[in-house]
Amino acid sequence: MSNPSLSLPRPSFAATCLAGLIALAIAMGIGRFAFTPMLPLMIRAGSADVAAGGWLAAANYAGYLLGALTTARLPLTPQRVGLLALTLIVASTAAMGWTASLPAWLLLRFVAGVASAWALVSTSVWCLAWLSRFERPAGPGLLYAGVGAGIALAGLYCWRAGAADVAPDALWLQLGALALVGLAAVALLMPRGASGAAAPAPTAAAPAAAGGVSWGLVICYGLLGFGYILPATFLPVLARAVVDDPAVFGAAWPVFGAAAAVSTLFASLALSKMARRHVLAGSHALMALGCLLPVLHLSALTVLLAALLVGGTFMVATMAGMQEARARSLGDPTRALGRMTAAFAIGQMAGPMLSSLLSGSAQGFGGLFVALAIGALALAGSAWWLARAA
Repeated sequence: MSNPSLSLPRPSFAATCLAGLIALAIAMGIGRFAFTPMLPLMIRAGSADVAAGGWLAAANYAGYLLGALTTARLPLTPQRVGLLALTLIVASTAAMGWTASLPAWLLLRFVAGVASAWALVSTSVWCLAWLSRFERPAGPGLLYAGVGAGIALAGLYCWRAGAADVAPDALWLQLGALALVGLAAVALLMPRGASGAAAPAPTAAAPAAAGGVSWGLVICYGLLGFGYILPATFLPVLARAVVDDPAVFGAAWPVFGAAAAVSTLFASLALSKMARRHVLAGSHALMALGCLLPVLHLSALTVLLAALLVGGTFMVATMAGMQEARARSLGDPTRALGRMTAAFAIGQMAGPMLSSLLSGSAQGFGGLFVALAIGALALAGSAWWLARAA
């Protein structure tokens, strides 16, 4: 009997990129990071404060950790895992507008975190495999530009809605509706069946340690999660401390997302001939500077520079780390990508928890500033190690 999957039409490069891009835009722009531009609006409405924001962020990142650890164990194809994950993101996002209960919010943000990790890992697996068939260097950059594009679009939507005084609960419902539209587009564009492309075997320069991925690389990826997540969670809050006008402070997050989207395209083309560890090291160093600037002097300029420096490097580092892990994997790369994502999740869960714990005994942004300084130090240390190991 003939294999029915062989009769399926081969998807185009554009359709494959667009399906992956939209999937990551929903997963990260809404499932993970819609909370970032929402937090200052919730604080302004009196439904949350900085400490509660830290715990809600940590709940999302705890879910992200569980999702990273369980993706490879799900008895579904990567495409089906991705669709299930996006469905959960739609439901958990909309449900944030149906209740004002903090425990319920914690549970919903946890579910969104689990689904975001499932979506990131599964989309990275199926989309990178399909894109490898086209041998187009811009493919990975277009895929991971979805994260920045999702952040920018969700940020712009929240920015304009905040300026129009839309209530946070209504805004959560609207974001859920946007995610539902994106889910429908992914379901239509996503290629069906296996790509037939396997991960490249490790070479002599890439020994198979820890399933192909060295623990040093995994730890550095975890430090990336710890360092970037503090500005990625609190930049709009810091901007609001400078200017208490949502038409102004809301711009910080779209700038962050736009920088992330452009950076992956630039990196996939201009930096394609550089060693990925050099790209990782440079990204970590620039991100460390972005974390430190608002600590040294809080102003509109330093918040904007932090948005550009962190937003313009965190997805480059994420893309380079995922590609490095996949290149060093033996066979199915899902487990290796899950290990990297789990380390990332542990780091980004620790960041807001540390900030919340420090904020309990410090006035104003004192606790957050200490956490940002620690994050900058961690990123500088990982940049040094990656530069030496490259």
